[in-house]
Amino acid sequence: MATLLRLEELGKFILALIFWFYSGLSFWIFMIFLFLPDISLTGYFFGKRAGLIAYNCCHHQGLAIITGITGHFLGLSLIVEISIILLAHSSMDRILGYGLKYSDHFGHTHLGWIGKNTAFPF
Repeated sequence: MATLLRLEELGKFILALIFWFYSGLSFWIFMIFLFLPDISLTGYFFGKRAGLIAYNCCHHQGLAIITGITGHFLGLSLIVEISIILLAHSSMDRILGYGLKYSDHFGHTHLGWIGKNTAFPF
């Protein structure tokens, strides 16, 4: 099942790349901003709950999709571009096994536990 989920996320990542290039934007801009959502980890400086909320909001694919659709219908291309980055980044994280965080432990995600003993199929 884990392999199937990672393949699904790979498909979403590729779809985000297609959307990005379809919009005519530079590959370098994509690469520069691809890791920007990880700034949400700084939320943990303000406490466990603040970090959890910040991280999960910036890595939630539903939020990325809703933001992209809203930006499209409002004609706000910058919002669409941000949503593509959010979707690509969260898909990339999930391919690597990093999911949305639970409140009990930083390494406990909706995809399982993150750590040395985690086996990655790729």
